[in-house]
Amino acid sequence: MFRPYPLAILPLAALSLFLVVLPAAPQSGWLLEQAVSNSEGDIAGGATNGASTDGANDAGRADFSNAVCPVVYQLDQAPGTRGYHYIFYGNAFFINREGYLLTAAHVLSEFKNGGQPSILLRLAAAPPRMLKVSVVDVDTEHDVAILRVTPNPFTGPYDVLSLPLATRQPDHGQSIVVFALRPSHPRNPETYELPVADTYGAVVLDYRSMSLSAENARDTAKGDSGLAQSLAASRKTLTDIFLFSHEVQLGQSGSPVVSATTHRVVGLIEGRWLHPMAVSADSAAGSGVSGSGAANDPSPSRRKPASQVPPPPPILTQGAAVPITYALALLERNHIAWDGPAP
Repeated sequence: MFRPYPLAILPLAALSLFLVVLPAAPQSGWLLEQAVSNSEGDIAGGATNGASTDGANDAGRADFSNAVCPVVYQLDQAPGTRGYHYIFYGNAFFINREGYLLTAAHVLSEFKNGGQPSILLRLAAAPPRMLKVSVVDVDTEHDVAILRVTPNPFTGPYDVLSLPLATRQPDHGQSIVVFALRPSHPRNPETYELPVADTYGAVVLDYRSMSLSAENARDTAKGDSGLAQSLAASRKTLTDIFLFSHEVQLGQSGSPVVSATTHRVVGLIEGRWLHPMAVSADSAAGSGVSGSGAANDPSPSRRKPASQVPPPPPILTQGAAVPITYALALLERNHIAWDGPAP
């Protein structure tokens, strides 16, 4: 059974999906910090339903950088000596050769009142180029979105690949790989500079269930109490997320989480999991800390002198991702084919 974590326990002061780019939003005590970026200072096809087979082996190549694209907002009307200045928000990745991409819905939250999202694409013999994308559909409850870029870069001079999608969520203990791109100069990014790739391996640790939509957060922030609060929590749509053994950095939202063995996408980066991590029994033994984090009170004769007590371990955070199954449902609803095996 997954353990639900309703938003009623989150101290929300801002409602735009708890984005870390919101200056008024306190972060302490949150269970999940979404990894959307704002590069002005945050970072140091097919009309058939089901899966297509074209490009199913693309992800077998070690370099995922041609399938993943930074999601950006163009600032300049005309390019300078190093291209266009832009704001970087997160990542998206191609899922077929018709120019469709997936990303996390909260990556697009800054565009909901206007503004044109774009992606950066690599060229074989030229600097990256910015192309505008349209938002095909958004599932805010499960935090996934479909984008499409036109003209189709797979028919042009771009170095692009599509990633095949898995048909089910990853298992506990499964080895995964995360790939994300970020600007090389995040405080002043320009299009002629190649993005920096971050790649790391991890292991799926556990599953949790929580509400991700802004509407559910708004209900919580109204200050419901007692039975009314319990009833409101029961109406919320809970989304399963899986935790993995690596910290997520700002700007990695929407990046693909790929099976280390099949190279198929099993999830999308959601953010950092901030709930206190459990302490194992072995680690707690002799340290005066229980598995729940409460201090024990051994007798004075058994207490170690302060000079002999080891320092506490560093506070770690885990990565959190949305399983690919929510994205598959959204693609099926829009009759969009994807690369990979049929479900």
